[in-house]
Amino acid sequence: MMASLSSSVTSRSYRTGYSASLSPVNGNKHRSLSFLSASPQGLHELCVRFQRKSGRSSVFMQDGALVTNSDSTESSKSSLKGLKDEVLSVLSEEAAKVGSESNGQNQSTVSITVVGASGDLAKKKIFPALFALYYEDCLPEHFTIYGYSRSKMTDVELRNMVSKTLTCRIDKRANCGEKMEEFLKRCFYHSGQYDSQEHFTELDKKLKEHEAGRISNRLFYLSIPPNIFVDAVKCASSSASSVNGWTRVIVEKPFGRDSETSAALTKSLKQYLEEDQIFRIDHYLGKELVENLSVLRFSNLIFEPLWSRQYIRNVQFIFSEDFGTEGRGGYFDHYGIIRDIMQNHLLQILALFAMETPVSLDAEDIRNEKVKVLRSMRPIQMEDVVIGQYKSHTKGGVTHPGYTDDKTVPKDSLTPTFAAAALFIDNARWDGVPFLMKAGKALHTRRAEIRVQFRHVPGNLYNRNTGCDLDKATNELVIRVQPDEAIYLKINNKVPGLGMRLDRSNLNLLYSARYSKEIPDAYERLLLDAIEGERRLFIRSDELDAAWSLFTPLLKEIEEKKRIPEYYPYGSRGPVGAHYLAAKHKVQWGDMSLDQ
Repeated sequence: MMASLSSSVTSRSYRTGYSASLSPVNGNKHRSLSFLSASPQGLHELCVRFQRKSGRSSVFMQDGALVTNSDSTESSKSSLKGLKDEVLSVLSEEAAKVGSESNGQNQSTVSITVVGASGDLAKKKIFPALFALYYEDCLPEHFTIYGYSRSKMTDVELRNMVSKTLTCRIDKRANCGEKMEEFLKRCFYHSGQYDSQEHFTELDKKLKEHEAGRISNRLFYLSIPPNIFVDAVKCASSSASSVNGWTRVIVEKPFGRDSETSAALTKSLKQYLEEDQIFRIDHYLGKELVENLSVLRFSNLIFEPLWSRQYIRNVQFIFSEDFGTEGRGGYFDHYGIIRDIMQNHLLQILALFAMETPVSLDAEDIRNEKVKVLRSMRPIQMEDVVIGQYKSHTKGGVTHPGYTDDKTVPKDSLTPTFAAAALFIDNARWDGVPFLMKAGKALHTRRAEIRVQFRHVPGNLYNRNTGCDLDKATNELVIRVQPDEAIYLKINNKVPGLGMRLDRSNLNLLYSARYSKEIPDAYERLLLDAIEGERRLFIRSDELDAAWSLFTPLLKEIEEKKRIPEYYPYGSRGPVGAHYLAAKHKVQWGDMSLDQ
C-alpha cells in the first residue's frame, strides 16, 4: 500500500523537491521521505526513512552518517503530515546551507540567446516579451541576453534596433526609461553562421565572460527557418551548452510539413537534445483565454457537468484575419492555412477543450490527456472539408489584391488561404458532437474564439415566445481569445413589460472592464515557463505525432489531387461552401448571427 505526498520549495539559487511514501522493507513498515536539492554543488539527494519496530523510530539519512533514534510509541501512529513536519526542519537547514553558499561565484545565472535576432519575430515579439518580463521583475537577478544571427551588427546597433519595439506596461510608466536602459545594458550581439561550430564556440566564450563562474543555465530561442533548425541545434549543443546547469531550446513552428518530415525533424533534434530540453512553442497556448479554458471548466461546477454530448450540440473554433499574406506570401504558399493555423493552433485548443480531467496540473498529466483526445479523433474526410482562396476585390474605392497577385506567390498557386472542417472525437464523452474549425485570411474581421452551442431545451414552455427558429433559443458560451478578450454566455431573458416577450441577452465578462491590468503577451508567459522549466504549454513529441497523423492524409489528398479552392472576395465572410458544410451537420456558424 502506498501513500504519496509531494511539494517543492524554490528560490532563484536552488530548487528543492520532496516526496514521501509508506512501504514494507525487510518485513517492517517504513515511511520514507526523500528530497532533491539542486544546490550550487550540484544535485543533492537526501533520503529519510522511519523504521517501525518494537515501538522505536529510527531516522537514517542517505546524506552521511546521521542517525537519530526515538523511543516515543506515539510516533508509530503519526501521519504522513507528521513525517513531513519532522523532516521540514532538515529541509530548512539544507535550504539555509544552500542560501549561505549561493553568494558570489556559486550563484546561478540565465543566458538567453535569440538565434535569428535580426528577424521580425525577434524584433516584434521576443525582445519585447523579455523586456516585459524584466519590467515585471520576473527574470532572475543575473541574466544576459545575446542576439545571434548572420547580420553584421554591434552591441550598440542591436540595442538601437531592440529599443524601437520596447513598450512599458500601461499601469507602470513612471520608471519606464530607466528600466529600458537597464535592460538594454544586458543585451549583446554576436554575428555568426547557424551551421558554424566555430562561431558558436566564440559565442560560448562570450557567454562565459558574462556568467563569471556562476552556475550557467542557457536558453536558446530558434527564431529561424525550419530548414536550419538542426544545424543550429547541433552547433549550440556541441559548442555552447551549459556544463554545470541546464540547456533548453525553444523551437518555433512549423514542426515539419507532414508526419514524415515532422518525425524526421524530431529524430534529428533528439540526436543532440533530450526530449525535456526541447520546448516546441505554439504561442496560442500562451493566450490568456486559452490558459483560462481549463480554469473555467474545472473550477466552476456549473460547466463541468455540461461538458459532454448530453448537453453540447457542437463546438466551433474560429480564426480569422482581416489582412492577406502581405510580406510573407512565399513562406505561406509553402504551408497554407491548414498547416499554419488548423493543425497546430486550433487543434491544440480543441485538445485542451475536450480532454478528460487530468490527474493533476503537472505538465505530463495534462499532455497525456491531450494526446488521448488526438488519438481518439476520427480520420478527417474530404467531404467534411472546404478550402478557399481570396481574390482581388474593390471596396469603398480601395482595391485589395488577390492572393496570387502577391509577387512572391506563383500565379497558378492552389494553396488554400481559407479552410473549414468538421472533426469528430470517437469517445464516450464526445461521440457524435461535431467540432467545427474555420480559419482564413483576408476576411471581414479579425477574431479568434471558441463557441460552445448547447442543445435545445426539451419541451421548452416558451417556444411560442421565441418563434420557430430554435437556434435562437439555445444557450451559447463564447470565449473570445482575441481581440477584446471576453467570456460571455447567451441566455434567454424576458423583455421588461406587461407582455411575455423573450430575447437573447449576454452575461458578459469583458476583461478590459473587469481587470485594469494589461494582459501579458503570450510570448511573455511561454518564455517565463521555458526559463522555469514548466512544460505544460509546450508540445510533446507524441502530441505532435498524433496531430500530424490526423491532418497528413487530408493534406496529401488536397495536394496530390490538386483540389481547386473556392474563391472568395477579399474582405468577405469566406466561401459559401463553409455555410453548406455547417448546414450538413445541422450547425449554424456562431459568428454569422446578428447578435454574435
